[in-house]
Amino acid sequence: MKRIFITGLALLGLFQAYSQTTPTDSTGYKSQKLKIDEINLVSSYYKQDGANSAVTGGVGTEELTDIANTIDVKLIRYNKAGKKQTFDVEVGVDRYTSASSDRIDLKANSSASSEDVRFYPSLSYMVENEEKGTTLGVGVSSSTEYDYQSFGGNVSYSKKTKDRSGEFTAKFQAFLDQVKMIKPVELRGGSGGSGTEARNTFAASLSYSQIINQNFQIMFLADVITQQGYLSLPFHRVYFNDSTGPLDSNQESLPDTRLKIPLAIRASYFLGDNVIIRAYYRYYTDDWKLTSHTANIEIPVKLSPFFSLSPFYRYYTQSAIKYFKGYKEHDGTEEFYTSNYDVSQFNSNFLGMGLKFSPLKGVLGMKHFHTLEMRYGHYTRSTNMVSNIVSINIKYK
Repeated sequence: MKRIFITGLALLGLFQAYSQTTPTDSTGYKSQKLKIDEINLVSSYYKQDGANSAVTGGVGTEELTDIANTIDVKLIRYNKAGKKQTFDVEVGVDRYTSASSDRIDLKANSSASSEDVRFYPSLSYMVENEEKGTTLGVGVSSSTEYDYQSFGGNVSYSKKTKDRSGEFTAKFQAFLDQVKMIKPVELRGGSGGSGTEARNTFAASLSYSQIINQNFQIMFLADVITQQGYLSLPFHRVYFNDSTGPLDSNQESLPDTRLKIPLAIRASYFLGDNVIIRAYYRYYTDDWKLTSHTANIEIPVKLSPFFSLSPFYRYYTQSAIKYFKGYKEHDGTEEFYTSNYDVSQFNSNFLGMGLKFSPLKGVLGMKHFHTLEMRYGHYTRSTNMVSNIVSINIKYK
């Protein structure tokens, strides 16, 4: 499989040439011509390892490497009625290699499952009535990889308060997915483990943001998410306590419905002109008996007019779903069972640093490339999983 890798630097020359031929408008005129408002070029590298792979029943390596690349282009115009129209086009390509996925066939040295490419474009459209303070948005998306296909759509509505200090947003999303039934090799029989199963997700979201004063902003968020269809993963093994060997496995079995309810609060406090404290807390519960708490803090500090640092930390804790047990702990009498440690009880810590550079003359002397942002994060989980991620974002405006 060819390696697909798109970097922001490869497109710098193209956008620089465009910026030299596109005049800027310093007046208050609202152009009816469609123009580029912002372009984000993002590349990231992610690597993890652990010892609780669900592919091999809750034991074995979880080693995985992922290279992700996206380009996000935002275009704006004003229609004849004076309403602001925003078009957002995003295209992403990931390539991953996974030692755990390679163990779907325990007898093979290497299989097609050991690496894959995911392609995920999306398109959104928003129209804003700045006079009334309302915004209506719609969007579509898709995601394609070897064993999974997803199509999504969303619609949203926002309304600002009369004094423009608050905003209410309602959003509905739907995802219609197909899971390719790639079973562990020893469970395929004569069928070869082919075919697909449907998985549908519907989400309703409400949020309200409020500017309390010139230093303090707050936002409340609530979601109701329902899923129906095939919610297991076909290549996840489970070994019962009477299993006699690596080929004496069973396929993960989970209910075909799930109801999720996350509730969150987000706040930002400005300490003068150079320091911002951003905090976030989320509570989550579902009808599989998983509950979780997430607490996050990030403190961007402006060290100069052109350079800032942003240390961040996130703590997460969750309970196990009622269908989880580890390797050879299920007794075979249960209707539903999994040994996937992503739904086990665990605590995790994620900490890192962001760097933002906005030189006066632009990145590498190119005026319209005004921001370069780099981030590094280190993740540890109480189930002995460790991961690291590095990302770079170049912004054209």
